[in-house]
Amino acid sequence: MNLFRTKSIEQSMADADEPGRKLKRSLSTWDLMIMGVAVAVGAGIFSVGAKAAANFAGPAVTVSFAVAAVTCALAIMCYAEFATAIPVAGSAYVFTYATMGEVLAWIIGWNLILELFTAAAVIAKYWGIYLSKVFALMGVDIPAALSLGGVDLYWGAFLIVATFTVLLVLGTKLSARVGNIFTLIKIGVVIFVIVVGFSYVKLSNYTPFVPASEPTASAGAADVMKQSFFGFLTGAAPAQYGTLGIFAGAALVFFAFIGFDVVATSAEEVKNPQKTLPRGIFGGLALVTLLYILVSLALTGMVSYKQLADVKNPTLTTAFEAVGNTDAAKVIAFGSLVGLTTVIMVLLMGLSRVVLAMSRDGLLPRSLSKTSEKRSTPVRLQVICGAAVALVAGLTNVDLLEEMINIGTLSAFVMVSLGILVLRKKRPDLKPAFRVPFGKVLPVVSAVLCLYLMTNLAVETWIFFGIWLALGLAIYFAYGQRHSRLNEKFAEAKAAVDGPAESLEDDDDNRDVLTKV
Repeated sequence: MNLFRTKSIEQSMADADEPGRKLKRSLSTWDLMIMGVAVAVGAGIFSVGAKAAANFAGPAVTVSFAVAAVTCALAIMCYAEFATAIPVAGSAYVFTYATMGEVLAWIIGWNLILELFTAAAVIAKYWGIYLSKVFALMGVDIPAALSLGGVDLYWGAFLIVATFTVLLVLGTKLSARVGNIFTLIKIGVVIFVIVVGFSYVKLSNYTPFVPASEPTASAGAADVMKQSFFGFLTGAAPAQYGTLGIFAGAALVFFAFIGFDVVATSAEEVKNPQKTLPRGIFGGLALVTLLYILVSLALTGMVSYKQLADVKNPTLTTAFEAVGNTDAAKVIAFGSLVGLTTVIMVLLMGLSRVVLAMSRDGLLPRSLSKTSEKRSTPVRLQVICGAAVALVAGLTNVDLLEEMINIGTLSAFVMVSLGILVLRKKRPDLKPAFRVPFGKVLPVVSAVLCLYLMTNLAVETWIFFGIWLALGLAIYFAYGQRHSRLNEKFAEAKAAVDGPAESLEDDDDNRDVLTKV
């Protein structure tokens, strides 16, 4: 059993062109840039930043966003180098398979499913809640959830997931056009928030910029579960704010940057990926980072972080209500709804593409990787993913697992950052269109930063993550390892080499295949 067998880049490229399982290249640089902005400018800018300021970093949440942006930029450089070398669907999963072996590729693919599925479900649920708030602002009282036999059904989640599942089935280019329209609208809303927000800024609210560290309100077992894993390992008492609070805030707001690894999953659907992917990814990241920093400065300048901390679930709306501008609060409520809309679309697409790549390789049922002859989209898989996300978002308390999104993303970032070093050593003949500068330094720094941010997530998040990994490994050994296409090739090559003695004289090729597999 060779758990670390790798899949060649040439084989990945060939599998992407397999009839009945291939995707259509239709996306441009603009489409990719807007896709990154579409998935990033959503929950992160409208809610997560306020939570990070209130509970972790205070006004220094701006620094938290900067730390998260730098970490993301370093990792995305590694993604761009990989994606221009291996422009196929699957992102970090495919990259890991080509460099570090099957079992690690499975773990990363499994973590990407965790990231994308949980994010889509959480945001779909929030979308339904925001929809009810928008109706309430218009004087129409429609509850976010309906009670059916004692079970709360969040009907909005079903509505938005079903809508974008249909659009994605109809074609990636069509869904991208719809997403472009929504994205331009929400960028306009964000600019409105920045301009109006700065008109209420009081410099006194920025003091102290880094609040002194203080113990959390309670000191029980539940509090320990909520403290950072780093604090738990070092024996520090549960606390908030201070320097460590900035990094804890960065770990939380990293949720706002998950869109850019999702963009890399679309590599197989991009026209001229060697040039288009780096331009689209970095252009989107630069725009999003600028918007986040300006919004966080406006937010913490409008109201004291202590006022935000007094609210159970603070958002941008909280700040505008605190200064008495209810009209702006209405605009933000509408912007939040529009913002979350495009996030769901990109996450649903990314989820189906990761599962598509894993099923092509046989680690998940091969039937899932079939695409429509007419539209070259994975119709069956997209419907399955949409139905699963809708059910979880509509019927469960999925928001308890918000931080699982971050830990799944960061674990993939660590592997991709280290994988670049392995790829360069194994395949020095490759000449990707983009190459991470400064040799080995930046990939190593990227891996270390991502790992450090992982340790700043809560203890309970790590416990849930451990359970998820154990479940994934159980599925791999029960199904994936035995049905892997590489496993089948290994068996075929071994059978050829172990054939009748008289036939082995001409079996040098078979021995080579066996050695490589």
